[in-house]
Amino acid sequence: MDIKTAEFSLSAPMVSMCPKDTKPEYAFIGRSNVGKSSLINMLTNNKKLAKTSSTPGKTLLINHFIINKEWYLVDLPGYGYAKRSKKEVDKLDQMIRGYILQREQLVNVFVLVDIRLEPQKIDLEFIEWLGLSSIPFAIVFTKADKLTANKANQSVEAYKNKLLETWEELPPMFLTSAEKKQGRDEVLDYIDRINRELKGNG
Repeated sequence: MDIKTAEFSLSAPMVSMCPKDTKPEYAFIGRSNVGKSSLINMLTNNKKLAKTSSTPGKTLLINHFIINKEWYLVDLPGYGYAKRSKKEVDKLDQMIRGYILQREQLVNVFVLVDIRLEPQKIDLEFIEWLGLSSIPFAIVFTKADKLTANKANQSVEAYKNKLLETWEELPPMFLTSAEKKQGRDEVLDYIDRINRELKGNG
């Protein structure tokens, strides 16, 4: 897929305020500081599209970006904040879950995971919740440039083995590096394939 245009559309504090059209939406979510903004900017070839920050938890709204005037890339708030009150965490959690469960235009959730870490409880619980809620999702491993190719592959295999303890079938997985643009074509081709299927069925 060739990305010709990527533009900010709107930020919504709740699902009812999201765009009113029917274009497919692909949501990106992960723990704070997983490299979500960098990945979004790498995918869209626009360094300024999503605000990158060294402070975890900057995204507090549901941010919609319209891509090629055809589909939305949705930047969701991260989960697992270290420095938020319980009230704030619950509010964000409600917003995220409300969007994922209620948004009919949502086609796929990309769950971002830092490849350098062993499987984290918070990620595994979120992945399990998506599965129980019958939400289609894929796993995107970030920061692959921080490991050797061999170590990165070992990390992915370890993750697969962990998931296979509870899952019969594994979701699609992508190995990415925002620095090296690794995985860009694979993720975009996956989105493109789903968009084509939707058009064929629609």
